[in-house]
Amino acid sequence: MNYRAIPMATLVAACVATVGCGRASPPSASVQPKAAAALLPVPTADATGYARLERDVFNRLAAERFLPWFWQEDRNKDKTLQPNEWVRLTTVTGTDRNPWLQDGAFTPEFSKIYEELVAIHQHGWNFQGLSGSEQQRRQAVLAELAQGRPTLLLTDLQTISPQEKRFVAHILKAAARIEKLYGRQNAVDAVVTRVVADDWPSMALIARNQGPWCVGPKTEQDKNCNALPNKPAKLSGLYPANLQLKPGFCQELAALPNHDALLDPFTVVRRDAKGDLVALPYREEYGLDMDATAQSLESAAAEVVDPAEAPLHAYVLAAAGAFRTGRWLEADEAWAKMNASNSKWYLRVGADEVYNEPCATKAGFHLVLARIDQGSLKWQNILDPLKKDMEATLAEMSGPPYVARNVSFHLPDFIQIVINAGDSRSPLGATVGQSLPNWGPVANEGRGRTVAMTNVGTDPDSQAALELQADSLFCPQTRRDFTTDPGPIQMSTVLHEAAHNLGPAHEYQVDGKADVAIFGGSLAATLEELKAQTAALYLTDWLQAHKTIDEKTARQAHLADIAWNFGHIAAGMHEADGKPKPYSHLAAIQVGALQKSGAIVWHADQKAANGQDLGCFEVVADKTAPAIAQLMREVGGIKARGDKTAALALVQTYTSDTGEFAQLREKIRDRWLRAPKATYVYAVRL
Repeated sequence: MNYRAIPMATLVAACVATVGCGRASPPSASVQPKAAAALLPVPTADATGYARLERDVFNRLAAERFLPWFWQEDRNKDKTLQPNEWVRLTTVTGTDRNPWLQDGAFTPEFSKIYEELVAIHQHGWNFQGLSGSEQQRRQAVLAELAQGRPTLLLTDLQTISPQEKRFVAHILKAAARIEKLYGRQNAVDAVVTRVVADDWPSMALIARNQGPWCVGPKTEQDKNCNALPNKPAKLSGLYPANLQLKPGFCQELAALPNHDALLDPFTVVRRDAKGDLVALPYREEYGLDMDATAQSLESAAAEVVDPAEAPLHAYVLAAAGAFRTGRWLEADEAWAKMNASNSKWYLRVGADEVYNEPCATKAGFHLVLARIDQGSLKWQNILDPLKKDMEATLAEMSGPPYVARNVSFHLPDFIQIVINAGDSRSPLGATVGQSLPNWGPVANEGRGRTVAMTNVGTDPDSQAALELQADSLFCPQTRRDFTTDPGPIQMSTVLHEAAHNLGPAHEYQVDGKADVAIFGGSLAATLEELKAQTAALYLTDWLQAHKTIDEKTARQAHLADIAWNFGHIAAGMHEADGKPKPYSHLAAIQVGALQKSGAIVWHADQKAANGQDLGCFEVVADKTAPAIAQLMREVGGIKARGDKTAALALVQTYTSDTGEFAQLREKIRDRWLRAPKATYVYAVRL
């Protein structure tokens, strides 16, 4: 085979960091790729030739072809792609050259590639001359890409000041640096050194998934699914490779005398000259790349000249300093001083979440740039006076030895994402709420920031897919109360993120031990997310009881949360390497517990709301609140007591591969996965 030598950083920078070429929607039954068909030469399209691909097909094929193209909407409903409906996805190549659009018209180069897409649609990708195993691999790659639906987040910044435009441009460069750092944490550079020439879907997979490995629910266990012909195994770059081959290596690290250093979130684990395991700070391992990130951030800070944005200027400089020194907690202090009232920007850049690494202890590099949505002020005004009361009720539900604290934390700001990079950029779906930082005085003293992303999942394509999924799983009487309106789920997201600061959280200790030491990283992550999401359900009913929201809003929020659970259940309980998925585990526990309590009932002989699928879920209104309260007591009590035995029993009951709950999870998975999950692509107009 012919290979193209492409370092991972170059491949990502070619299409990502604003971040997202190569995201695919699923083929319909009529456009399944055919393995052996040849691409035929065809004439160049004329102006009317752009009606031969429907919008969803065009976007899927453009993603497979690794093109930064997106058909945003069919504005005049004529089913023909026109220049004012086409968006070029933002890249980080530092050039404004657009070879596909000139003077408001598509160029011959665009027409030529469009014809390629038509040929692929008609005949499939050309796999002639490839071995049987290589054809299987490429088919698996297409199946992986098909589980994502390219979904655009477009941000128009053409009216901001020249300084602000330069600020954004430097942040985009920092995003490219973050992608490289995150790739090193995931050992991507070690395996992605060459890609088969013109194997565009595999290049798209590497860019989308930040590595050659498959993550889709239908393909993550498929050994053929890999973007590289040699199919390298997935190993983290945070630990020695030979250590990761041992079962239970995370527990081995936790048992060593220097476990505090080895499990520190801002270190990598290496072997010294004697073969002993030691912890190296990120600065020692990634110093040059961190310096490059700092340089981009310093350039960005220099462009923040508006006195009204002084907190933003201070944070960007502090973040740059953290990349140069490794003193992350100092940057957190500057970050905590930003809020929806003193900056129109939201920026977080550093190392934070731990969920995507084997031991769930090491912080992943990421960047989020967003614009503040002032809609958050409504919920802040409603909930801010209630924080003390919410802490008191969750303390009571959790029970001793936990006692209510004096809580002081920022309620969520609403933000509209401009770009995600590194650990914040998901191949499928996206984070809809986040509370940071996770460690240090800012976190422990409740001075961190919490956000809810309001432009995620609100586009028409995502709303239509959610309606079809709800139709296939809810019984008609329950489906009537379900809404795709973002209001109820945004309220629940606010409560979830607020709950990370309430009750027994990460910093809470039992007998001098924090949750990671008691439960282990993965289980601790699951329990904290389960506590926060169960608290969101419980506090919804609490707000209704206090007449803060009405019964209809509470009902809609519960149904939206149950549908959210269905989506995570459909993703499967474990990663390909056997690591538990925290959100999938919490979703299975919640749905299973509510079913056991009679709040959710599976009617095997009743048709779903779509009138086609046999078997559906009814959510029983008058049993929901008591069942949620019961689960809140159980989960809060486990965290309050540090009861690992009870935690393991809870997980085993509802997430095992056998039994009644496992069978229903398969029904959920089958119906939910008929629609692809949103794969976010980004366009920034400067």
